[in-house]
Amino acid sequence: MAVTGLAAVLLAIALLLVIVSTVQPIARRLELSETVLLAIVGIIIGSLADFALRTTHTTALNGIAETLLDFPINSEAFLLIFLPVLVFQGALAIDVRRLAHEAATVLLLAVVAVVVSTGAIGLALLPFAQMPLVVCLLLGSIVATTDPSAVAGIFRDIGAATRLTRLVEGEALLNDAAAISIFSILLPSVTLHHAIHPGEAIISFVISFVGALIVGVMFGQMTLMMITALSGSAAAEITLTVALPYVAYIVSDEFLGVSGVVATAAAGLTMSVYGPSTVRPQTWLFLNQLWQQLVFWAGSLVFVLASMLVPHLLVGMTRWDCVLILIASVAGLVARGAVVFGLLPFLAMTKLAPPVPTPFKVTMVWGGLRGAITLALALAVTENERVSTPVAHFIGILATGFVLITLLLNGTTLRSLVLFLKLDKLSPIDEAMRHQVLSIGLENVKERSEKLADELGFSTDATGTVIEQVDRRAHEEQGANTFDTALGDTQRVNLALITIASQERSVLLDLFRIQGLSRRVMETLLRSSEAAIDGARLEGRLGYVRALRRRLSPSLRFKVAQWIHKHLRIDRPLMLCMAERFEMLMVAHFVSISLTRFMSERLEPTLGSRIGEVVAEVLQRQRKLLDEALETLRLHYHGYSEALENRIFRQIVLRLEGEEYDSLLAESLISDELNRELLKELERRRHRLDKPLSFDLRSGIESRLKNAAVFRGLPNAELHDLATTTSLRFVAPQELICRRGRKIRNIYFISAGLAESHVAERDILYDAGDLIGALSAIKNERCPANIRAVQFGHFMVISASRFRRLVEEYPLVLENIEKLRRKREDGERAIKLVPGAKPAETEGERPGVAARALLQLESKLPVQPPQVTGSEGETAQTDEPSPSK
Repeated sequence: MAVTGLAAVLLAIALLLVIVSTVQPIARRLELSETVLLAIVGIIIGSLADFALRTTHTTALNGIAETLLDFPINSEAFLLIFLPVLVFQGALAIDVRRLAHEAATVLLLAVVAVVVSTGAIGLALLPFAQMPLVVCLLLGSIVATTDPSAVAGIFRDIGAATRLTRLVEGEALLNDAAAISIFSILLPSVTLHHAIHPGEAIISFVISFVGALIVGVMFGQMTLMMITALSGSAAAEITLTVALPYVAYIVSDEFLGVSGVVATAAAGLTMSVYGPSTVRPQTWLFLNQLWQQLVFWAGSLVFVLASMLVPHLLVGMTRWDCVLILIASVAGLVARGAVVFGLLPFLAMTKLAPPVPTPFKVTMVWGGLRGAITLALALAVTENERVSTPVAHFIGILATGFVLITLLLNGTTLRSLVLFLKLDKLSPIDEAMRHQVLSIGLENVKERSEKLADELGFSTDATGTVIEQVDRRAHEEQGANTFDTALGDTQRVNLALITIASQERSVLLDLFRIQGLSRRVMETLLRSSEAAIDGARLEGRLGYVRALRRRLSPSLRFKVAQWIHKHLRIDRPLMLCMAERFEMLMVAHFVSISLTRFMSERLEPTLGSRIGEVVAEVLQRQRKLLDEALETLRLHYHGYSEALENRIFRQIVLRLEGEEYDSLLAESLISDELNRELLKELERRRHRLDKPLSFDLRSGIESRLKNAAVFRGLPNAELHDLATTTSLRFVAPQELICRRGRKIRNIYFISAGLAESHVAERDILYDAGDLIGALSAIKNERCPANIRAVQFGHFMVISASRFRRLVEEYPLVLENIEKLRRKREDGERAIKLVPGAKPAETEGERPGVAARALLQLESKLPVQPPQVTGSEGETAQTDEPSPSK
């Protein structure tokens, strides 16, 4: 009894999946690309199905054979079902930040190479094919797109350079879009017989490309916002990512008239950049595993199904068709070589992209394999009723032959080419690092093995040969170790900083598993650590320090919140920003402690004590800067600080408790039922911590004004009124407070922090309790010099008009200022790092040293501690304190 209908389709898909699952291990054993083997299997299946229908001995399989040959899927279904999945996962898995530095190279290969290949193949075929130019160009656009799956698979199997793999995968993200866009412009010209206007075609192409980028990023950001709103529902978050590529592709392609492929790639790249800092680590891991499985199914099925069409597409093939296929293949190879060898050096000369080594170029030219997308586009032409039979025959046979040549010739020899060019070898630096790590690691393994053998009671005869072998390997690695000569000090420092930034990211991801920590805070810290990795990789210590500066500097959102607080008297946005900044500083402080320990225990033994001292100095200054910023906030919001620390610690304890229950379950000490009950109780207690803490932005303003010596003697009612009109400003090191020559509009009372200016060859320091701009405002003068913050500070802002009115009503304010001026001139004030801290006893502990040192690392200047005179936290001073001594 023959199987027909839906049952035959489902059975055919199930059998194909069985075949696909056996191809992977066979390909690995044969050292052959999975894609090439899948294509061969697909051709064999198509041929056997055709044979089964022609013989009377396999009648029972006729239903399945008919289903395979006439599978209910056309070219449109190929593109709609499989292409979004393949493109989205390719974008999701790629390292976007490292790819960004290769953007010019990728665009050249993805767009320019496709255009050049389309033209070269079309013009090469024109004299021989007896077809119009537009038909030859249409074929060129069909075979111009490359398939990265076979190439990337070979590169991963043999351990080729990651940069080479990244370039190939980056190219594949966008060249499908470029080829499909050109195909969409040329096909109507063939079917409707109207002329193509190059200007209109170029404008249409650019609009489609750029518009799709914008749409894709928007869809990606909307998905991330929805994931944040779902807050913890892993299944729902992953479901949104499955829907995203189809929504982006179909809406862009069908409704907005822009490239669905580019929109899908942009959405995937957006998720790749921001997903790890938005989605919980355990969910992100499962999400990536799910997408790897989906793309395995989709990629394998699309190759097998497309390859099954090869016998059908090659029906009626002649010897002259073989000649045309060879002409097209040579033209495509020459065109790709011309772009790679002719234009990539130009990008390097103009500093638009890093240089690409010659072995990479050779591999990229030979590795331009074609695959399922080319066959799907060819099928779209042959299925189109408006395309004449000769044109459909020409397109179907030449496109299929082109794919077969690249897969069976280029695909089978690519591995040997990569090995011949020695692209599977480690770089000298990586090789030296390998010997260094193995020599240290094997020594540790030997010690641990000996200890474990003693604990478990293994006999010396059983363990001796194993330990001797480990010891021999360790000595061999030590003998081959060229680490000290292969890497200079600068390279070691850069390597250490990259490692430190990567370790910071790992620690943050581990902390992100703790439910209750703010997603926005963790997102900020994770992006900062990734920026530090990129900075250290590209610019060394300078780039790393710049990334640290950006982390601690107020964000645009924070500045907008301060403006709203100051001008509109709306406190809530700044309250939320301050609460997030408080948590960010506290988490960063905990992480910095972990990094210091990692530096001394793991990194210094590997890279050497000299490098360890340099990196330890950078980390120490980073930690001091964090402490200054955090201490400034703790001083004025002590209650909130204590509550926040308590909450974070309780969340950590709850996580440890959950891990303990998991360990007990794994050791069979508790039952599944008891474990579920314990976890339910744990979840209830964790849920009680979800309520955000209340942050009172204006807490203590009135009391600080009362304790300020400059306002001593004012009535309580006046102080209360002054507090209600006072706004707050939080400053970062080197932030400009007042610009020289500007009219004084605000008076700044320094509640915590330091500021400085340079007037008439004098360095003037403003300390906690000082007033900035008071006398200038009273005399209606302009600011005499640029005034900048030295360290993180907490300023209270009083409008100049309000201060002048206060002085007119209460002249004793001026008397207080004069008294404090005289005290300062008599040297009655002591230096303090922040109000409430002990006075500095040594030169290295003076105010703002950490901020200055970290900033001076950027300009590579020696650290010079400021030689200034400070003030007590409870005193006040005019806008011209005594000069530094």
